Order: sequence, then structure tokens, then C-alpha cells
Amino acid sequence: MKVAVVGATGLVGTVMLKVLEERNFPLTELIPVASEKSVGKEITFKGKKFPIVSMDTAIGMRPDIALFSAGGNTSLEHAPRFKEAGTTVIDNSSAWRMDPAIKLIVPEVNAYELSIDNKIIANPNCSTIQMVVVLKPLHDKYKIKRVVVSTYQSVTGTGVKAVEQLMNERKGIDGPKAYPYEIDLNVLPHIDVFMDNGYTKEEMKMVKETNKIMSDDTIKVTATTVRIPVMGGHSESVNIEFENDFDLAEVRSILEKSPGIIVVDDVANLKYPMPKDAHEKDEVFVGRIRRDESAPKALNLWIVADNLRKGAATNAVQIAEYLIRKELV
Repeated sequence: MKVAVVGATGLVGTVMLKVLEERNFPLTELIPVASEKSVGKEITFKGKKFPIVSMDTAIGMRPDIALFSAGGNTSLEHAPRFKEAGTTVIDNSSAWRMDPAIKLIVPEVNAYELSIDNKIIANPNCSTIQMVVVLKPLHDKYKIKRVVVSTYQSVTGTGVKAVEQLMNERKGIDGPKAYPYEIDLNVLPHIDVFMDNGYTKEEMKMVKETNKIMSDDTIKVTATTVRIPVMGGHSESVNIEFENDFDLAEVRSILEKSPGIIVVDDVANLKYPMPKDAHEKDEVFVGRIRRDESAPKALNLWIVADNLRKGAATNAVQIAEYLIRKELV
């Protein structure tokens, strides 16, 4: 089992390597891939040194699986080349997510859609992943009509430059900026570019990706995505309106029994999910579970997950694990 990690030196790529190691992924050969300036440098995996190779070298080595986290343009250019070499590509960028021919996969939700013919598989947006893990079991039971979500997203979702900006601002250092404004002691209601409808691209990703992953265009979604000065994970305030009424105890039971979810909901003892709790964890954490008293058949939830892990690297590795388990690669 040859596995290439494309973008191995980036923020998500390094987490991919960490997750592969932690989960004892059954690879026999690791092929780290990065930009030309990194070729020849080494990364460490399971105590061994591996040289970083170029895209062309990696394609020539014909890996079984390539985990991509190197940006949309790189993926659009090179994922088809890996596919032609017989490699199954799992891509973390937005390049392929809304392509009708490409599967958009969260293993707990829709891994069953995958077949041996799917040679490029899209990993959804981080904020969408953690939300649909929670929505799916509730939709199966009560049928969701509408979702209103506000996100509180970590600077790590932007990348290394954003983390440096936050840390520099805390030290009073004037350095490169990832955002148009200061992020420390501030909140930016603006993730990705604004579109003609007044929403940002990140907000519309959540709308469209949720419908595609859940295979249900009748679910109405509206989102406001916000960047906050934290690291460790993304948080979401989610209001769900159902077709059918629900029992709160049953909702908790359903979530507690669902794969990939940990319920942290004990307000009497001030227990609820926070980004610090989700940091370096693979699960999605849910709390503040309560009925919406302003609307019938509606529920409020607070959802937190590590955006670099379940929101990116772990989800991609879980897809790869599923492919191996089902002998689809």
C-alpha cells in the first residue's frame, strides 16, 4: 500500500502524516510530495526519514492512494494525472467538491456511495464536515427542514500566515497579514470572498455541500461564518427545524450512539464543548442541546471539532481506511 501525501509540509499535510501515524494506517511505502523548493528535504514518519519528492516523481511511483492538501489549482492540475496512473486521489481542496461526477464524502454520513470507480474523491469544507456528522442521524429520525448555522472558526483554518498574524499581534509585532483587519481581540464576520448575494464563499459552501453530502436538496441551509482569535478547533451554533417532533432525551441518545460524536452536555456542572477540548481529537463534540422555544419542532445545538483533524486530515484518512476495508483501492 503506497500512499502519497501531496502538500506534506503544509499545515494540513503535516497533520495528515500525524494522523496516519497515530491510526497505524496500513501503508508499506510513504511518498511525501511538496513544492519544488522542498524537494530533497526530509520529513520524519514513525521515526524514519523520508525524502520529499516532486509531483512528477510521485506520479511515476504509482501510489495506491494520494492524499492531497496543496490547494485547488494544484489539485485541478495534478489530481487527474495521478488518476491516470491508477491512483485514488482524496482531495482536501475545494476544487472538486461541487463537481457532479465527484463524490463528496464524510465517512459517518455517506461512505456507502463510494465504488472502485471513484478515483478522485472530495473532502468537504471543515465547517460542513463537523455539522453533517451531527445532522445525519437526526435527519434520519426526524427529517430536517431547515438549518441556521453561525460558525466561530479558528485562525488555523486560514493557514500558517494567519496563525503568525495572531501571535505577532499578541506580541506587538508588525508582520505579514492574512486578514484585512487585526484578528487578536477581534471578530471578523468574513471568511473567504464575498459573493453577489452578500454571502461569503465559505457560507455558500456550507449550504451546497450539506445538500450534496446528505443527498437531499430539500434541506434549507443558511450560514454566517465568523473568524475568531482561537486555535484548536471550529465551533458552531446550529438551529435545526424538523418535519417531525422530537424528544430531547431521545435526541441525546441518538447522538451518543452515533459514530464519531461525543456528547458533552451537562450545564449544571458547566460542561459543554470548547475548542480546547476538541484540539487534537478526531471526534465531533456536541452540547448545549435544547429545544428552541421560539419555534415548534426546532432544536439548538453547539458543535465543536478540530478543523485540521476531523475537518480535514482525519476525514481524508478515514475515507482511505474505508476504501481499504471495502477493497475499493
